[in-house]
Amino acid sequence: MKIAGAVALVTGASSGIGAATARELARRGARVILAARRADLLSEQVAAITAAGGQASAIEADISDLESLPRLASQAEAVYGQVDILINNAGIHVRGKPGQIAPTDIARMVNTNLTGAILLTRLLLPPMLQRRRGAIICVASVAGNIANDSLYSGTKFGLRGYALALRRQLHSSGVSVSVVSPGYIDTPLTSYRRGRMPGPQLIANAIAGLVERPRREVVAPWWYRFPIALERAAPWLVDFGLRR
Repeated sequence: MKIAGAVALVTGASSGIGAATARELARRGARVILAARRADLLSEQVAAITAAGGQASAIEADISDLESLPRLASQAEAVYGQVDILINNAGIHVRGKPGQIAPTDIARMVNTNLTGAILLTRLLLPPMLQRRRGAIICVASVAGNIANDSLYSGTKFGLRGYALALRRQLHSSGVSVSVVSPGYIDTPLTSYRRGRMPGPQLIANAIAGLVERPRREVVAPWWYRFPIALERAAPWLVDFGLRR
């Protein structure tokens, strides 16, 4: 699928991976719709894209508010007439000890990371199937391959499983489905961590590459493939390492 001329909706696009992805798709010629909760940051991203010669619009939206998703889908389709590319990137991480996270925080995290992506895909998929043209990219995580945080990993395992199954179900439909599983990336979500981490442009490039050349899953940075392989071959070793 060619990015130039296509319409892309990117959720969680006010900062981090979502903002970098919106800029990269616009740089490659897509008309981009940025969706997120923070209207001021969205405006800044749209201004940066248009200043660089791209086309972009913003929709203030909270993916965890499931009842608002039909409005988001209809508004997105109305901006440029259709949506060809959906980037399910919105995600949050509520840290806490097992059994101590508030039920409201659990619901918000599950809705943002998993249920919202599923429902938004459901809303935007039928027109793609009718046109036999579309690309859906779900931003999961290495934590969706290696379980290390019960709630966050649970949502990312779920999103990854949903996308991989949907990919099989849509085979030969003209709509591609792919997964990106980032490791630790330098974004607001990982601001609590010390040490050097790759920037979000690495993931933005991977996402754009999957639109043009669909694959099942990309793990980035590439070196996370080794602990993932170890998790599958000898999970007891990973158990030992994570305990330490």
